[in-house]
Amino acid sequence: MILPVFAFGQPVLKKKALDITSEYEGLSTLIENMWETMYAAHGVGIAAPQVGLAIRLFVIDSIQIMEENKKAEGIKKVFLNAKVIEETGDLWAYEEGCLSIPDIRGDVERPQKVRIQYYDENFKKHDEIYEGINARVIQHEYDHIEGILFVERLKPLKKKLIQRKLNDIKVGKVSADYKIKFARL
Repeated sequence: MILPVFAFGQPVLKKKALDITSEYEGLSTLIENMWETMYAAHGVGIAAPQVGLAIRLFVIDSIQIMEENKKAEGIKKVFLNAKVIEETGDLWAYEEGCLSIPDIRGDVERPQKVRIQYYDENFKKHDEIYEGINARVIQHEYDHIEGILFVERLKPLKKKLIQRKLNDIKVGKVSADYKIKFARL
């Protein structure tokens, strides 16, 4: 089932998400719905707060954005109770966007590598290092479960330039080609 994506201004997007257990009711259905929602919105990742749940869960499929000869380097994974252990390497800028913030993109600087511990959908523990675009997508989605939005990482001038658009999103003055849920002000 395709779920509505919670838009900028929704309080759940600013909450630090909570760990869950393997007994979390409906977890496998929620994960399936998140995959379906992400693909329907043409995203490469989506976090539980973006569908209204303040839990530490996100899914990523970077395979779809890899160049044809690099598809094998992409990842398609579920991350539960993730914890970034270390971010290393030079900062590199890359234009990011977000399903919760339609029509706004901007360059975000992030470290090239990330070491992350997490559980998969079977609650098997992993400790892995990712780099490049995989690290970037993980860092972006990880920010969501920490209550951080990519627009907070933009340079001050860019933040100022997008303020009106952000205010418009907050009050529902934006359209997207996927279901979106706006804050009630």
